[in-house]
Amino acid sequence: MLFRAFALIGALLAAAPLAFADGYPEPAAGEEIVFDVYRKGDIEFGSHAVRFERDGGDIIARSTIRLRAGFGPITAFRYEHDAVERWRDWRLLSLESETLKDGNTYQVSARLEDGEIRVNGEDPDENPVSLTLQPEILSSSHWHGYPPEMTQMLNTEHGTVMETVVEDLGMTEIEGDGGMIEVRHIRLSSSLVVDLYYDANGRWAGCEFEARGQTIRYVRRADPVTG
Repeated sequence: MLFRAFALIGALLAAAPLAFADGYPEPAAGEEIVFDVYRKGDIEFGSHAVRFERDGGDIIARSTIRLRAGFGPITAFRYEHDAVERWRDWRLLSLESETLKDGNTYQVSARLEDGEIRVNGEDPDENPVSLTLQPEILSSSHWHGYPPEMTQMLNTEHGTVMETVVEDLGMTEIEGDGGMIEVRHIRLSSSLVVDLYYDANGRWAGCEFEARGQTIRYVRRADPVTG
């Protein structure tokens, strides 16, 4: 499916409380990461934004994806994803998401209860999903990065668990923030291979993957730290 990449959410089952990428700092209240999304190189496709709030010691991350492909007023494809995550001490406390894809709507709810993450969702065939996972869980919202030892993720689009491989491919440069920026290149391989990029501050800086014969590319609008 074209947008399984957006479903990559982390249910990390390894025992590592510091599950985020090395050196990733906690985002500040009001911080936001906003991407313009392109397909086939430079065809405008929509946007993906992550906005952060603080509630005491908790981080609240709100992800909003709006993608559309069509001809003039005729829409051939529409994808919408809204997710709200609450984190404390780098552990997921809760996740609520709703996704519109291929005319179907999917919902996921996950909460930390009695030391376990309890997940309810729907698989791509709209069958109910009910899982109990260990608390060292990462979401596939990508903003937090992924440690190399991670082997499984929780899909925020459906609430299912996905096998993953994380590779650190070193430093490179990509388009972003109105120019070129130096980033660390992380490759996340699951049902789809996704190239993710993180800047010197540890912030998510870009994304690229191939699906249905198209290249999907994220270009960050501005540095979320310096504006």
